Amino acid sequence: MFKDMGMDNGTLALLTSLISLPWVVKPLWSPFVDIFRSKRWWILTMQVLMLAAIGLIAASVRLTTFTLTLILFIVAAFASATHDIAADGFYMLALDKRQQSAFVGIRSTFYRIASVFGQGVLVVMAGVLEKRLDNVPAAWSVTMIVSAVILALMALYHALILPRPADDRNAGEVRTAGDVAREFGEAFASFFRKKGIWLAIAFMLLYRLPEAFSVKMLFPFFRDPVDAGGLGFTTDMYGVVFGTFGVIALLAGGILGGLAAARLGLRKCLWPMALSLALPCAVYLYMSIAQPESLWTVGACVVFDQFGYGFGFSAYMLYMIHFSEGPLKTSHYAICTAFMALSMMLPGLVAGYLQEALGYVGFFILVMICCLATFFVTFFAQRRLPSE
Repeated sequence: MFKDMGMDNGTLALLTSLISLPWVVKPLWSPFVDIFRSKRWWILTMQVLMLAAIGLIAASVRLTTFTLTLILFIVAAFASATHDIAADGFYMLALDKRQQSAFVGIRSTFYRIASVFGQGVLVVMAGVLEKRLDNVPAAWSVTMIVSAVILALMALYHALILPRPADDRNAGEVRTAGDVAREFGEAFASFFRKKGIWLAIAFMLLYRLPEAFSVKMLFPFFRDPVDAGGLGFTTDMYGVVFGTFGVIALLAGGILGGLAAARLGLRKCLWPMALSLALPCAVYLYMSIAQPESLWTVGACVVFDQFGYGFGFSAYMLYMIHFSEGPLKTSHYAICTAFMALSMMLPGLVAGYLQEALGYVGFFILVMICCLATFFVTFFAQRRLPSE
């Protein structure tokens, strides 16, 4: 949306990375989600808040300033981050360890489907509307209205169908201020007392480094004209590539990754998954050099990358679940996902400026060099995992 409305690559990468800040700082309030009300209550309440924020964005995007739109995106981000805390805890309460491993591929796949839906289906819709309405803000306003409607339907669905695990906190349970303060402090202190904490932090920050740099620049790369080093795709063409080819590959990779981990264990799967996550980034270096015009060639590259990512990301989620086990696992998992968000936010802050300085070829060479960081942390993490 920012790209279509004329924002430069450096600024759009910086702002969209800053919008992700709530996922980095969410451990600051994650103990309160553990302590007050039930996880189910938090999930439903945050879904309602998200749909309200997105609905207001549909109105604000028609204004000439980005300020109000950015504020509303940040509100939606805080609601989404809080939803993550509750949903992660809910997942671990409702399923045993084997079920968690078996469903992690499904879970990570739907996590990525949400991203692909935003980058695919909604972008196709916005691109088509831009052509028909000849008005970029109006096109994105309609797209946001559709998003709000989808969120409303999902909130209603979950209100009716979401289970009530016996271990979920009773919504009427009363906690004192002292209880809150003690559990808040213990959540952080116990996390940083865990064995192997610094290796775990390094793994969470560096495992996805190649993607962290590349993801912010994929749409600009596809959208920028050929003479500027891009592929010259229209907004809706980009949406088709990621929203059709990409999502099928992502589904297959994510499901296969979850099944493989459940069958073989994380220790045996970690290296194959790390390789499949990092190395397919080479397709973007190839495309930046060759600048293929064929939709099928580009689609094949995206399929290869998205399948590898779907397979490899399963290991990342399982590693966080494994490291979070123990008392206050909901809060500990929230801290892990904060490091996950930080691993994407920090490279994203500078990705646009690096791309502008290096060009697309130089930038994707840098992305491939970052694969060494993935392999480095995988080597040490795999040695510390227990045999299964």
